[in-house]
Amino acid sequence: PDYSESELIQIATLMLQGLNYRFDDEAEPAFARYVGLRRKQPHFANARSVRNALERARLGQASRLFADRHRALSRDDLTTLSA
Repeated sequence: PDYSESELIQIATLMLQGLNYRFDDEAEPAFARYVGLRRKQPHFANARSVRNALERARLGQASRLFADRHRALSRDDLTTLSA
């Protein structure tokens, strides 16, 4: 059976922890809303879809950080996904 939304968020959190990342306070509820909407779409692949979404989120974060090249980045900047 498919995972529940809360289980998928737990899976996402564990995946991020394994990569030394975390959600900030606004990102986790935003990601939960995304998962809720994504589950209703065709071709939802459970934890695989969550992993793919996290990869896109990490890429988006990297792009935002790279765009602000003159800013000194902290460890939290590099490891925290924001909404």
